[in-house]
Amino acid sequence: MAKPLKLIMFDFDGTLVDSQHAIVAAMSEAFRGIGLAAPEPAAVRGVVGLRLETAVAALMPQAEDGAVAEAVAGYRQAFLAQRSRLDFEEPLFPGARAALDALDRPEILLGIATGKSRRGLLICLERHGLVERFATLKTADDGPGKPHPEILRRAMDEVGVGPGETVMIGDTTYDIQMALNARTHAVGVSWGYHEPGDLTAAGAHRIIDSFDDLAPTLSTLEVHAS
Repeated sequence: MAKPLKLIMFDFDGTLVDSQHAIVAAMSEAFRGIGLAAPEPAAVRGVVGLRLETAVAALMPQAEDGAVAEAVAGYRQAFLAQRSRLDFEEPLFPGARAALDALDRPEILLGIATGKSRRGLLICLERHGLVERFATLKTADDGPGKPHPEILRRAMDEVGVGPGETVMIGDTTYDIQMALNARTHAVGVSWGYHEPGDLTAAGAHRIIDSFDDLAPTLSTLEVHAS
């Protein structure tokens, strides 16, 4: 019988929560605030998962560093203003909570590796009552952004689990590349912000189409030597 994986790491935006509308709105406001046209929503979705500074720079490749910094500050201000509204929504994807419930077992550790700030991540986790579900939270505050493997490696070190016992689940090519760089399993989700074909091309070991597919898919991944 195959040994079960010990550490299951999730991306956040686009994997557990559907935050694209909030992200696109905040980015549009940030760009307009410095006199630039708002980027196309598809372009914004394409950089979700990167550190904010990297994402903004990718959306304005010809801009001076000062303009990038202004847009980053504007984005943070816009996003915090959104969260203060009573009608703000950043919903979990269908089946996400049930999937986390199913994985809530003593032999399994859950974690998050995200390009969000720790502050932003904790606000959203608290809103959904999920803070205590995760043994490790790694954010843009903890190291280089995806696809660099540092935050994933730090998560494994924190809980004492090796790459061969770990899987990274995410919706972007950055998640898949980070997992491969860290020598862990990589599972892509088809409901997020990058196309499933791009995830496969990036090297995903499996692609799932719903959270109902998660547990059966994880059972097919064999623990391997680190």
